[in-house]
Amino acid sequence: MTFEEAIRIIQISERARQGRIRAEFMKQIYLEEKRERQARLHGGKSPNLDASAVCIQKVWRGYIQMKRTEKIREEEMIFLGMNPPPHFPRISASLMQAQRVEAMRCEVQEKHKEEYKKALVAIKNRLREMEGPDIKESLQEQIRQWFIECRHITGKFPDYPDEEDGGSIVIFSQKTPEQVAAELAAKEEELQKKSKDKGKKGKKEKEKKKKGKEKEKQEKKDNEEKEGWKMAPSNFLPIMEEGNNWYKDVWQHREEGWNFHQEYDPELVKEEKRKEVKEEIRVQVDELMRQELKNLKLAVDREKDKKKRSGKKKKKKGTKGGKKKKSKKEKDLTPDRTIDSLYKELVEGGLLIKPKTVKLSDYVGEYSYLGTTLRQVDIEPMPSLADVRQLIALYGILPLGSQALHEKSPLVKALLLAGPAGVGKKMLVHALCTETGANLFNLSASNIAGKYPGKSGLQMLLNMVFKVAKQLQPSVVWIGDTEKTFYKKVPKAEKEMEPKRLKKNLPRILKSLKAEDRVLIVGTTTRPFDADLRPFCKVYKKIILIPRPDYASRFALWKHIILQNGGSLSKSPTISCLAKMSDGFTQGHIIYAAQTILSERRIRQLNRKPLTAVELMGALARQDPVYKEEEDMFKAWYAKTPLGKARAKALMEGEEPGKAKGKGKDKGKKKGEKKGKKK
Repeated sequence: MTFEEAIRIIQISERARQGRIRAEFMKQIYLEEKRERQARLHGGKSPNLDASAVCIQKVWRGYIQMKRTEKIREEEMIFLGMNPPPHFPRISASLMQAQRVEAMRCEVQEKHKEEYKKALVAIKNRLREMEGPDIKESLQEQIRQWFIECRHITGKFPDYPDEEDGGSIVIFSQKTPEQVAAELAAKEEELQKKSKDKGKKGKKEKEKKKKGKEKEKQEKKDNEEKEGWKMAPSNFLPIMEEGNNWYKDVWQHREEGWNFHQEYDPELVKEEKRKEVKEEIRVQVDELMRQELKNLKLAVDREKDKKKRSGKKKKKKGTKGGKKKKSKKEKDLTPDRTIDSLYKELVEGGLLIKPKTVKLSDYVGEYSYLGTTLRQVDIEPMPSLADVRQLIALYGILPLGSQALHEKSPLVKALLLAGPAGVGKKMLVHALCTETGANLFNLSASNIAGKYPGKSGLQMLLNMVFKVAKQLQPSVVWIGDTEKTFYKKVPKAEKEMEPKRLKKNLPRILKSLKAEDRVLIVGTTTRPFDADLRPFCKVYKKIILIPRPDYASRFALWKHIILQNGGSLSKSPTISCLAKMSDGFTQGHIIYAAQTILSERRIRQLNRKPLTAVELMGALARQDPVYKEEEDMFKAWYAKTPLGKARAKALMEGEEPGKAKGKGKDKGKKKGEKKGKKK
C-alpha cells in the first residue's frame, strides 16, 4: 500500500480505540450518578419491597379485571347476536372430521358401485348359460300347445301376435286361446270401422268437444266461487305411491343383518337379470315360432301369409298421418347447417354468452320474520329475498335440471324478474344457468339492435336461437330490460334501436315450446310500469317481484361481505348498526360500497386496523337509495297484474270468514250489555 493509505488506516484504528475508552468512561459516570439518586430517594436505606409489590399488584389486577370485563361484554354481544362469534370463518375440528368421513364414504360407494357393475354382467351371463336353454324349451312348448288348442277350437291355426302388441306376452297373459283369437279379430274390425267413420263424424265431434269444454270451464268457475281455491292433485303422487309400494314389498321386512358393509345383494340382482334374460330369449323364440307357424300353415292349412300385407297397409297409413303433421310445423330456415356452425355464429354475434359462475346460495338473504306481525295490522309485507331464492329454485332450477320434473310439473315457459336496480336480477339469471348447466342466450333489445335487420333477418335470428336452444337443452333465453319490448310509447332516443322487434314474435315462440323442451325465457326489468300491461302479462305469466332487502337480509349480507374478506369490525360500530343505517339501499349498493373501501391495501391492514362504520357509510352515502315512492310504484303495478289480482282475491276470501265471526261476537256483546242494563 502507499504511505498515505497506511497513515489513514492508523488514524481510523486510533480514533476507534479512543472512542471505546470514552464510552466506557461515560458509562461509569452514569452508573455513579444513578446510585447517588437512588440513595437520595431512600435516605440512604435499602428499597421498600412491600410498597413495590403493592404497586405492581395494583397495576396487574386492574389490567386483569379490564380484560375480564371486555371478555364478558364480548360474550354478551355474541349471545345477543350483535357481534359475530370468534373464529367464525375457521373450519372446526368436528367439521373436518365430518368431511373426512364423507370422503371415505364416497370412496367406499365408488368401490361398491364398480363391484355391482361387474356383478350385473357376470350374473346375467351365468343365468343365460345355466337357465337359458330351459327357459327357451319351456316357452316353445307352451307356444306349440297354444297352436294346437287354437287349431282344435277354431279349426285353423291362429295369427301370431305382432311384436308391437307384445308378441308371445299376449299368449302368456293368462288368457284362453278363444279370448286371444276374439281380441285379434276385434282389433281388425275396429281399424276398419275407424277408417270408414272418420269423415262423417269429424265435424259433429268437434262441435260436441267445444260445447263440452265450455261447460267444464263454467262448472269449474262456479265451483271455485263456491268452495274457494283448492290445490290440484300432484302429478308426482302416483310415482311416490309406486315407490312406497315397491319399498314395502322389497325392503321393509328384508333381513340385512348379514350385509353390514352394504354390498350388492346377489338374489335381487338375479331376480332383475332373470327377467331381462327371459325377455331376450322370448324375442328369439318369437322369431322361430313365427317361422314354424308359417310352415305349419303352408303344410296343413295351405293359407297364405296375410300378415305382411296388413303390416304394409298400417305403415302407409302411418306415413300419411306423419306428412300432415309435418305440414303444420314451422319451416326450418337452416336445414343444411349443423348445430356446431349455428352455435359458432351465435357466439361470434354475441347472442350466446358465457354465464358467470355464481351459485344460488351466493344470493344472500333471510326470511321475513315480521310478515305475520305486519298482516295483523292490515299491512301486506313485501316478499323476502329467501322467498325469491326459493321461487327461482322451484320455477327455474328444478324443471330445467330434470326432464321428468319438467314434463310432469306445471309448465313454466316464461319468467319475469322485476325490481329496482341492484337487487340481483342478473345474478339470479347467471345462478340459474350455473346450477343447471344451461346455455345462456341474450336477446335484450340493446344486444340485438342492428343485428339481422328486417323481418326475414329477425325470423332467421329466432329460428337459429331456438333451434340451438332446443337441441342443446337446458337453455335460458334472457331478455334484459324487457319492458322496452312492450313499450307503450317508444322514446325518441331509442327509436333507432327498434326495441319492439320481438313483441309480435314472442307469443308465437311460447306456443311452439312444448313440455319436452327444457327452454326457459327469463325477462328482467327495472321499470315494468313503462310497458303495456296486457301483452306484457300474456308473455310473462309468472312474475317474481324482488324488493330491496329488509333488516335481516342486510345483516346477513354485511356479515357475509366482511367475513368473506377476512376482516372484522371494530367493537364500537357493530354489524347490526350497519344493517340499520343502510336501510333503503340494495345489495348492489352495499357490495359497491364494500368494494370501494376494501382495496388490497386496506385488506392487508385489517388485522391491525379493523373496519369502522364511518368508512363504509361514507361510501354508501354517495349513492341514491330506493325511496318509498319507487317501492309503492312496484306494488301498485303488481296489484294490476293477473297474479296480483288473484292474490288480492284470495286474501279477501280468507278475511271474509274472520270478519263474519267478529260481527257475531260484537252482536253477542251488545245483547249482553242490553240485558245487564235492564236488570
